[in-house]
Amino acid sequence: MIKSGAQVKVVCTPNALDFVTPLTLSTLSKNAIYSHFFVKETGEWVNHVELGKWADAFVVAPCTANTLTKMANGYCDNLLLATYLSADCPVFFAPAMDLDMYLHPTTQHNISTLLSYNNIELPTGEGELASGLVGKGRMCEPEEIEHILSSYFEREESLLGKTILVNAGPTHEKLDPVRFIGNYSSGKMGKAIANELSSRGAMVHLVLGPVSADGLDTKIHLTKIESAQEMYKACSEIFTTCDAAILSAAVADYRPASQEDQKIKKKTEEFNLELVKTVDVLKSLGEIKKNHQFLAGFALETQNEQENALLKLEKKNLDFIILNSMNDKGAGFGKDTNKITILEKNGKKHTFETKPKKDVAIDIVNLLATYL
Repeated sequence: MIKSGAQVKVVCTPNALDFVTPLTLSTLSKNAIYSHFFVKETGEWVNHVELGKWADAFVVAPCTANTLTKMANGYCDNLLLATYLSADCPVFFAPAMDLDMYLHPTTQHNISTLLSYNNIELPTGEGELASGLVGKGRMCEPEEIEHILSSYFEREESLLGKTILVNAGPTHEKLDPVRFIGNYSSGKMGKAIANELSSRGAMVHLVLGPVSADGLDTKIHLTKIESAQEMYKACSEIFTTCDAAILSAAVADYRPASQEDQKIKKKTEEFNLELVKTVDVLKSLGEIKKNHQFLAGFALETQNEQENALLKLEKKNLDFIILNSMNDKGAGFGKDTNKITILEKNGKKHTFETKPKKDVAIDIVNLLATYL
């Protein structure tokens, strides 16, 4: 990293110094080494908060099973862990341990936990391990770590200066003060897209339905709404200032014709409910889209998937549409994975395997970046 022009500070666990001397690390990094909360010789306190705020990236390599567990569970019994908990930059971790340790369900659970916190796993290598076994568990090679970090920062600025609208989650259409019509959308896909756009330098406006806003990049401009009409109003206003929009929200197609001020009582054997159409948010943005703007939407289908998606693409004046099917394993509401096909207005088709939604977001944003 220093050869690439980076400034590097090294934080060690005390046990790490059994493997490599502070002199070696300080000579290579051209900075003092941090391994304890206090400098023994002077009694000076090492400010882990300042270290965490100083960095543009925090790389834990190697990340042992012990440190992995502590990071995943919020332990703070050494300087490295305190710095990790203080860091507000991207955190990369490179698991390094023996084969059975790496494959143990506890380790895999801890890796999943760190990924859910938006930390980035550096790919674990395969080969001969310290025990003599051969398999997965080797730390990612230093050259590969440097390449991944360099690529990350190049990508981080790829959408700098762009303003992008995303919507996500369901809408709730009120029947009375305690009931509503809604759907099972969790908002996970839209939140993943918003995070990915923000990580590339875009100014992101997220209009989010009545679901949790946990896990969002703090730089994202969040607007919370409840109904389809509120979604329409917020998106219409924001889109006029945007370079692009990706609409992933599951907006209700119908709402009750009237809303009761008081709870509807169970008085009759039958209850008839009159519904009226809601405003089509995606179509309304397609109608006001300018030549310099790009618009993408989602099509969740259960039959004639591609035919229906292409019809929606044309009818709503989209540049591309992201198709997912309820018939595909791993796709659908509430799941942590998705399987998509992207259809472009120019006729191009991109098919992807089932992936975590965070990785699906990367595929979608990669295509949008080529437009922008």
